[in-house]
Amino acid sequence: MRILGINIPNEKRLEYGLTVLYGIGIPAARKILKEVKIENSKEAKDLTPEEENMIRKVVEGMKIEGNLKREIGGNIKRLKDIKSHRGIRHLKRLPVRGQRTKTNSRTVRGNVRKTMGSGRRIADKK
Repeated sequence: MRILGINIPNEKRLEYGLTVLYGIGIPAARKILKEVKIENSKEAKDLTPEEENMIRKVVEGMKIEGNLKREIGGNIKRLKDIKSHRGIRHLKRLPVRGQRTKTNSRTVRGNVRKTMGSGRRIADKK
């Protein structure tokens, strides 16, 4: 089954298979299946063409994939442009939602500390 050019895995239950679409998690997938009256445990290969079309119609009405990514990117750009606190954190590539930076987020900040080994060097074989 394909939705918006993306393959839904045939071997997985639909509630998990629909999560391959960006913007649809497990709760949203369950809501979609409840709306079209299909069991969560059903697999994509077991769907009839009518059921596929009903799922496709509901999913195409949602904001997912490219449109959602574009909207999120626009929101971040707006925060950067107005120089809000969150926007500045995005600009500096620091954690935005209040996480600590002393011990976490090292790789983003470029503060990677390597742990020291035993101190012994491998002896050259003669």
